[in-house]
Amino acid sequence: MSQSLRMRSLLAMGASVTVLAAVAAPAFAQQSDAKPAAQQGGGNVLEELVVTAQKKEEALQDVPIAVSAFSQDALEAQKIDGGPNLQQAIPNVTFAKGNFTNSFNFAIRGIGNKAVGVSTDGGVGVHENNAPLQTGNLFDAEFFDVERVEVLRGPQGTLYGRNATGGVVNIITAKPVDTFEANIRAEAGNYSTQKLRGMINVPILGDKLAVRVAGNWLKRDGFVTNTYNNHKVDDRDLYSTRVSVMFNPIESLRTNFMWEHFNEDDSRSRVGKQLCTKDNGPATVGGVPTGAARAFLTQGCLPASLYGDSAYGTVNTSGTLTGELGNLVGFTSGDANAGDTASRNLREIESLFDPIYRSKSDIYQFNLAYDLTENLTFTAMTSYSKGKVYTKLDYNRNVSTIPFNNTPFTPGGFFTDPQIGRTNLFTTLDISAGNSKQWSQEVRLQSNFDGPLNFNFGGIYFDYKTVTDYYVIGNSLTLSALALNFQNTGNPNCNPVTQPTTCIGIDTNATPDGSGHNYYDNRSPYHLKSNALFGELYWQANEKLKFTLGLRRTHDDKRLDVYDTVLLSPGIGLKQSTTTPQEKSVFNELTGRFGFDYKLSDDNLLYAFYSKGYKGGGSNPPAAAGSASVKPQFDPEFVNAFELGSKNTLAGGSLMLNATGFYYDYQGYQISKIVNRTSVNENVNATVWGMELESVWSPVRNLRLNANLGYLDTKIGKGVSSIDTMNRTLSNAAYSVVKAGPSLPNVAVGSNCVLTTSGVATVIALGQGGTLPFACGGPAVYQAFLQSRGASQAQAQGLAFGTGLYNYGSGYTIEGAATDLSGNQLPNSPHWTASAGAQYTWDFADGWSATLRGDYYHQSKQFTRVYNTAYDQLKSWNNANITLKIEKPDWGLQIDAYVKNLSNKTPITDAYTTDDSSGLFTNLITLEPRLYGVGVTKSF
Repeated sequence: MSQSLRMRSLLAMGASVTVLAAVAAPAFAQQSDAKPAAQQGGGNVLEELVVTAQKKEEALQDVPIAVSAFSQDALEAQKIDGGPNLQQAIPNVTFAKGNFTNSFNFAIRGIGNKAVGVSTDGGVGVHENNAPLQTGNLFDAEFFDVERVEVLRGPQGTLYGRNATGGVVNIITAKPVDTFEANIRAEAGNYSTQKLRGMINVPILGDKLAVRVAGNWLKRDGFVTNTYNNHKVDDRDLYSTRVSVMFNPIESLRTNFMWEHFNEDDSRSRVGKQLCTKDNGPATVGGVPTGAARAFLTQGCLPASLYGDSAYGTVNTSGTLTGELGNLVGFTSGDANAGDTASRNLREIESLFDPIYRSKSDIYQFNLAYDLTENLTFTAMTSYSKGKVYTKLDYNRNVSTIPFNNTPFTPGGFFTDPQIGRTNLFTTLDISAGNSKQWSQEVRLQSNFDGPLNFNFGGIYFDYKTVTDYYVIGNSLTLSALALNFQNTGNPNCNPVTQPTTCIGIDTNATPDGSGHNYYDNRSPYHLKSNALFGELYWQANEKLKFTLGLRRTHDDKRLDVYDTVLLSPGIGLKQSTTTPQEKSVFNELTGRFGFDYKLSDDNLLYAFYSKGYKGGGSNPPAAAGSASVKPQFDPEFVNAFELGSKNTLAGGSLMLNATGFYYDYQGYQISKIVNRTSVNENVNATVWGMELESVWSPVRNLRLNANLGYLDTKIGKGVSSIDTMNRTLSNAAYSVVKAGPSLPNVAVGSNCVLTTSGVATVIALGQGGTLPFACGGPAVYQAFLQSRGASQAQAQGLAFGTGLYNYGSGYTIEGAATDLSGNQLPNSPHWTASAGAQYTWDFADGWSATLRGDYYHQSKQFTRVYNTAYDQLKSWNNANITLKIEKPDWGLQIDAYVKNLSNKTPITDAYTTDDSSGLFTNLITLEPRLYGVGVTKSF
């Protein structure tokens, strides 16, 4: 379908929905005898929810934006405990936890954060009380004592402090009020779940000074079993507290101060189970038996469906950096996981140690609103936050089966590693840690004149600093450092401070401090300074028609300090790059929106808008720049968004029916992949279009029904290609994947390269299979290596140039061939999302009542990567929740019971593909298991 045809279809769809709503209204009125429901004593008029999506209080149905909002009661009724559950109540929204600490992909209409790296911005902005948060724990903690949660779909920026291409999640916390109120809730459930939540609001000087204190505590056992020690892991032990102070000394001045604290210390697992279709490497190449060279011809894992039996294999360690080094040095011989398979239970892992997860954060906010005149209000919002996190995880969640060989460095097969400890097994772990702080100051001037013109103008300054460390630590790496030290100096315990500079420094601390070169440390000190001027102008042309013009001027200044990768390199300590000590990315962009909303009646609103969205680009790590066409910087994202919507209140106020159609012309969508053991980002163009329906209906008193439906179609533009690290050869038998060896200039040890199959066969037949990893450096480097090993110049030239190793056909290079992405779907963009809910309340004597509610959610199949292969495809999944609430408002008493994930399914909601040097394994993200419990709430 052409773009123009899609746009016409979209407009026709929106017009049809509007006509449908207008036709439906008399029908519902006729069912109620043309009288408002309240006059009939039916009591089924829907309650209006007030939101501040446009920075002023408005009824949800009067806001010309696709926005979903949930009060605290609605969150509890639908068991939306935290941010991840929002996807089950909003059309065209998906959520998945990321592979690294504090990373997640909350996607709206296919637009989220598939870019990985400290300098990336989220496509969906996360705000608390309208203040932007670059990082935080809002998707780790649970919602508590909130006024409401708003989710705006589509580009935002002319009203919000930070621009966003996908949309905005805004958590509005409950503010102090001038009356005393309090509540406490205790809950117990399966997995030994214990929850405690409470709030107390104390007025001190009537409506001038009040204090509100709230808190939430959660402790439960783990969802996952570590079969190695039979421990339950992935548990929760966390709490949040919040103190809010309202001070309104005069009627025209309103202020509010908030301090929120979060703390977690448990065995939460950043990611779930690891899957791998083991790649044993070819037994023959071109008819020649590979023999010992087979270990250098495996990539660790093969691209195959995550749902097949083969996916429950284990990584061939020969296809990993640590395993390759072990094979080259001699303390391993081939695959240390040989003959081993993983449990088919997605909630079982096998780990020598349990995960560690520690996180703390504090948020301080001060908001001020001052009425300069009766119709002019000045607002200032100051926000400061800081946080730190430390997580530790078994890199493979699998215990190897083959012990170390008996060598001088591993006597009896055992080795005591300073970070791993004493073991005779091949073991790797990773640590993701960091600290951050941010400060923002926003000011706005908003009018409320009686005339046709009004405005909302503002500006913001945003400052964010963070230092992140991502460590990969393995006893094989430390053993390799010792072996290389011995090779270079004859002393395996040489100290680089007193010994030759060829020594590799080994960190002797149990917790790494960045000083050692016996592990991989990706350190990223990053500083973002952003400022913007923004605003909207409103013209009320007549009592029904209003035009809106919004503009935003954004300046983003990103600075990333660059540290060299020092794994197995001589010396000790972190080394800042001498060639590129700092990457700078500066962007200045003008964006905005224009459109109108038209009131067909007091209960029917039609709106149409064009918006231009922007998300900043950033820096790719210098270690990867130049490889696989990786640019030093990735570009910003831009989206030209067209949206047509209709909001309708029908049937005497008992039915809400909203519809939205949208079309996006997307430029530069940022996606991530791994190159040279680090995340890099690429840009692709795409088109996105779809529709959304949201409805709530109360046909009779005490019965409430709701249903949402989202359809999404995404397509990557023409001429876009990218190398798929899972399939560098494009399954062409004429080419073979080879594991790159150490000491190659500009080539990361453990990465993969592509050589001709005929050339590989010739080299193996000549008895030089063990030299193949060094052929990944290219013919000149390969020749130099062979000569350093004693080959004559003629012999080395013959192997490097005469075997045809590098005789590539069209489209192929030493890095492989690029996959054409044209027409593929964007990741995490299911065609269909649907939810439905129903609740009924029975009223009993003496003020008692009981409410039974059920909720159902469906998400169709989707892809995890832009390559859209069978390996990338995730199956559709469903979820159902049920709750029963018994209450007596006069006593302030509520008792409720619930079951979440009624069918106890374990769908895969997302997956992360690692890099060549890790063997290309896949980390899974899954849904929580069946949870049930009982809670008691007492309000005062």
